[in-house]
Amino acid sequence: MNDRGCKGRTVLSVALAAATMLAGCATIRGSEARSTEQLLAAAGFVMRHADTAERQQRLAARPPYRLESHTKDGKVVYTYADPDGCNCLYVGGPKEYSEYQRLRLHRHIAADEAWGAHVADMDWDLWGPAWW
Repeated sequence: MNDRGCKGRTVLSVALAAATMLAGCATIRGSEARSTEQLLAAAGFVMRHADTAERQQRLAARPPYRLESHTKDGKVVYTYADPDGCNCLYVGGPKEYSEYQRLRLHRHIAADEAWGAHVADMDWDLWGPAWW
C-alpha cells in the first residue's frame, strides 16, 4: 500500500474518533441538562420559553447549562438557561433554590447507595485469590 493511502486512512480514523467523542460528550451534556431540569421543575422553578425575539436575546446572553443567581428589584433570582433542549429559561427564588439543593443532595445520596449495593453484590472471587 502506498504512503498516501495510509495517511488518508489515518486522517479518516482520527476524524471518526473525534466525531464519536464529540457526539458522546453532547449526549452526556444533554442527559445532565435533562436531569438538572427535572430537579429544577420538581423544586418549583418556572420554565419560560424563549418564544419572543426579546426572550431569545436574553436567553442567548446567559451562559448555557449553569444555575446563576442575580438580583432583580432587590430580590435574589436564580436562572438556568437551556438554549438547545427546551429553548427556555428556568426561573426561581431562594425557596425554589433551597428545594433544588435538597433534591439534588437526595439524588446524589441515592446514587451513592445504589453504587454501594452494586459493589456489595459483586462476586469478588472472579478476581481470583486475594493478594493481601
